[in-house]
Amino acid sequence: MKAVCVYCGSATGARPVYAEAAKAFGRELVENGLSLVYGGGRVGLMGLIADEVLAAGGRAIGVIPELLLAKEVVHTDLTELIVVPDMHKRKKMADLADAFVAMPGGGTFEEFFEVYTWAQLGYHQKPVGLLDVNGYYTPLMAMLRHTVEEGLMRAPYLDIVQVAAQPAEMLAKQAAYTPPAHDKWTEKRDAV
Repeated sequence: MKAVCVYCGSATGARPVYAEAAKAFGRELVENGLSLVYGGGRVGLMGLIADEVLAAGGRAIGVIPELLLAKEVVHTDLTELIVVPDMHKRKKMADLADAFVAMPGGGTFEEFFEVYTWAQLGYHQKPVGLLDVNGYYTPLMAMLRHTVEEGLMRAPYLDIVQVAAQPAEMLAKQAAYTPPAHDKWTEKRDAV
């Protein structure tokens, strides 16, 4: 791994633990020689993780849509800033990263589920993780298990998601990740 795409909130959240986790994750990325790829904002958890990466001498690559650039929420001190026309083109972040981690945030759900679905379909074999700060993603993982129990997703696809409470644990899991060795489309359609 050389770069990790981190999806996180443009707000800092109601609990200080989220900001602390963003800063700790930024430091952990640099300590492991990894670049940050993220949404390019200077606000919320996004700004905190980028600031920490830059302060520790790491690389922070932002990908931001023109609309958000125009609203002046862009981080102006990044190693590299890529301006794209819209949120759809912002998906370029996936091409720039070797792994994905969703931290707490609201808009992160769409981004997480997209790369998670791409992994299930075989569009990539990169690790996909949830940094479960303060149990933030516990309900989401319960929902994914429920989806398996209801026969709407195969159990091996739960293993695609790496879940960890601490940044170091997350990066260790992602470094050891092995993608599922089966093909969603050649298996029996009624098999769960």
